[in-house]
Order: sequence, then C-alpha cells, then structure tokens
Amino acid sequence: MTQLDARPQAGDTVRGTTPADGGVRGKGLGGNSVGLMGSAVIGVSTVAPVYCLTSTLGSTAGEVGVQMPAVFLAGFLPMLLVAFAYRELNKVMPDCGTSFTWTVKAFGPRVGWMCGWGLVIATIIVLSNLAGVATSYFWLMAGEISGSGSVAALDDSKPVHILTCLILIAVATAISYRGMTATKGIQYALVGLQLVVLAVFVVMAFQKARSGTFDTGLDFSWSWMNPFAVQSFAAFTAGLSLSIFMYWGWDACMTTNEETVGSAKTPGRAALIAMVVLVGSYLATGIAAQMMVGSGDKGLGLANPETSDNVFAALAGPVMGPGLGILLFVAVLASAAASLQTTFIPVARTVLAMSSYEALPASYAKVHPRFKTPGRATVTAGVATGTFYTVMTLVSENVLVDTIYALGLMICFYYSITAFACAWYFRNELFRSARDFVYKGLCPILGGILLTAVFGKTLYDMWDPAYGSGSSVLGVGSVFVIAVGLLLLGGVLMIVMQGRSPAFFRGEVLRRETPALVVAD
Repeated sequence: MTQLDARPQAGDTVRGTTPADGGVRGKGLGGNSVGLMGSAVIGVSTVAPVYCLTSTLGSTAGEVGVQMPAVFLAGFLPMLLVAFAYRELNKVMPDCGTSFTWTVKAFGPRVGWMCGWGLVIATIIVLSNLAGVATSYFWLMAGEISGSGSVAALDDSKPVHILTCLILIAVATAISYRGMTATKGIQYALVGLQLVVLAVFVVMAFQKARSGTFDTGLDFSWSWMNPFAVQSFAAFTAGLSLSIFMYWGWDACMTTNEETVGSAKTPGRAALIAMVVLVGSYLATGIAAQMMVGSGDKGLGLANPETSDNVFAALAGPVMGPGLGILLFVAVLASAAASLQTTFIPVARTVLAMSSYEALPASYAKVHPRFKTPGRATVTAGVATGTFYTVMTLVSENVLVDTIYALGLMICFYYSITAFACAWYFRNELFRSARDFVYKGLCPILGGILLTAVFGKTLYDMWDPAYGSGSSVLGVGSVFVIAVGLLLLGGVLMIVMQGRSPAFFRGEVLRRETPALVVAD
C-alpha cells in the first residue's frame, strides 16, 4: 500500500470518511524522511521571518502607522483559518500536490490547474526576491567584515548583483536536488541562528526603548492592537496584503507530506507550530521596533522611504552596536538563504504532482533514483527563478517592492481556492459533528472569504500607479501588470496543456468526487 492509499485495510476501524481512490498516485519520493520538528523547521524556514521583517516591516508601518501589530494579527487570522482547511484535506489526501490535487478533487481539473499555477508562480516570485535580498546582505556583510565601503557598494553594480544572485540560486537548487535529508540538517542550523539573533535584537530594542535612546520612540499602547483604528480601508488592505505575505510559506510543511513520518497528521501539526512561532516573532519584533524608533518617516522611523525596504540594515548598528550588529546581517542572510533553499520544496513537488497527473509534461514527473527528489522540476524552478529575477531587475529598478506586492495577490488567489475546496469537498459531512462543522466548513469558508476580499480590494487598488513602488506601464500600475499578467499567462498555458493532455482535463486521470462514508466497526 502506498502512503497515499487512504482506504481502510483489514482490521482497521475507521470513523468518518475516506476518499475514494480517484486516481491519487504515489510519486516515488523518499518516505519517512522528516519528523514533526523537521517539518515545522521547514515551515518556519520557508517563511523566512527575519527576511520578511526586514523587507516589509517598514512598508507595513508606512501603510498603517502604529497599527502595524494589529495588522500582523489580522494577517495571521486568515492564515490560521486556511491552515485548518489544509490540515483536514491532508488527513484524507496526503499528496505532495496539495492545493492543486485537492482543488481538482473538489472543483475539477481547470480550477485545480489554475490553483496549482498560482502556487507555482507565487513561489517563483518569492524565490527571486529571496535571492535578491540574500545577495544584498552578502555584499553588505562582506563590506562590514572587510571594513570597506567599496566592497559593500559592489551590490550597486547590476552585473555583480545579478551574477551573485544566480550563484546563490544555483547553490540552493543543488542542495534541494539532493533531498530532504540534506535540506533538514542545514535548516536546523540556519533557522536556529536567525531566531536566536532576532531574540537578541528584540531584547536590546526593548532596552533602548525604555532608556529613551531615540527621540522618535513611542510608549507602548494597547491601541496598537486595534485594526479598526487604521486611517482608511485602502491602507488596511494594503497593509494586510503585506502581512499575509509575511506568513506565506507555512504550507511547505504540507508539500513534504509524502516524505514525512505520519503523513496524514504530522504536516498539519507542524504547520500550526510554525505559525505560532511566526506570529510571536512578528509581534515581538514589531512592538519592540516601534517603541524604539516609532513608525514615522523621519530619521530611523520605520516608514522612512530611504530605509523602509530594508529596515534591519538601518537599525543593526544603532540597536546592537558595530560588533553585534553584524550578527543581524548574518541572520538576514541566513534567513534568505535558508528560505531560498526550502522554497524550492513546494514548487518542485507541485510541478511533480501536476506532471504525475498529466497536467504538465511527463518529463517533470521523474524522481531521482538516489536522492528521491523531483530532480528535473527542481532544476527547472531554479532556472525559472534566475531568469525571472534577471529580467525584472534589468527592466525595473523597483522589482523588489512591486513583486512583493504582486505576490500578495497570488497568495490570496490559491489559498482562498484551497479553503473553499475544503468546505465543498467535505460538504456532505459538515453537520455530522460540531468539530466537522468548525474545522471542515466554518473556518475554511471564513478564511476563504477574508482572502477573497483582500484579493478583490487589492486588485482594484493596484490599478493605480501609486500602489507599490509608484511605477507604471502605459498608465497602469506595474504591480497590476505583473500580477494580472502572470495569472493570464497561466490561463494561456492551461489552454496549451488542454491540447496536449486532454485526458486530465476530461477528468479521467484525477477524478472530481467527494469522500466515501465509512461506518465504524
């Protein structure tokens, strides 16, 4: 029996439901490679909390001011609700295709294909940004160590920046290619390092705040936790979109389900552990930084446009001093590098699953015989990431800001579809018990509605060139062009695949269906 065969076996006592086979397949990945702790570490690593904080802390403060902690909590809520949907679907279908596979089973092949595309393209976007941040901090750290401003300034050279970025992408691709065992060992060290350094930063920031070191510092107020105090709904949705981005990646725990010990339950538990660690880290850092330097746009204020896209670069020295400050640079580099490596996991496994079910060319369904990884899918993701970042860097000076804003739309797109898929897939059993109603229906639907609302409002707002970096294409905001253009590209590719793989799109490979009821013995 493969670990994806969820049908009851002889001697089993089953309570509730199991999925019909419906064409669900094993992929040949290395089973039992990751435990609960390893899975949770992969989830935290993929999110990259230190990288997320340095790249979006200032932008969020610029949108919502002192309500930044409230927006962090508001972003956590839909993520938590959607996490319950992932957990319930994973229990009956621990498939590495996650959102793609589950939405095909619930809504059919076309919705499922576009959901899978949303995940894949979101991952490519964030991989490119991770590589860019890792590159910038590599040269910043090199300049600090060497004491040479000219070394740090090498990052300002586009040829040097792009070449360094491509090297980092190649290294991360090679590590991911070698499998979950190699990935896990590196991640324990990198995640541990960034969380320890972040904790030291938070403690020292609180100390600076209490001593009144900076004139722009603020006294803590519980009103910071009130999302209704944000000055406008547009500002709230913009901040919420950034906040949602800061939690993106926890579902990497789910895409390793075929390689996890206890594939039906462990990934869901790991995802919840990862999210608790994340929300705690974000709230502590956001409150400490705001108390220390405030959320204004002057001096070291978090919303200062000159430093808001890389807050820790500005705060490392003033908070931790020249000696310890370099540790924060190391932590950001470690965070971006760690996430760069683990973020290949969801994209490669989603492509593997789509190919295994004939939704993509068959060549991507190959698993390396020794490393038990989707080798071709991993390498292709690396090449796509390098190409995307190189092109966008040459075309737009504001690529980092605009792609992060576009990423929020992609995340809302595929997370909301997956949440609704859970409620629809389990629709026949929602009123069987209070637990089923809450976790299979109420929570997923609420999470889906919240993310759909953010998607719609963000789509409307990003038409304005002022959204994001302020750049435009023919009078239309560049964030809108990037986000909508990539979704339309997915639609075009789906039409092409319909001609190449009609069986999948006729529902003959992975069938749309609901779970079969199983009565307890």
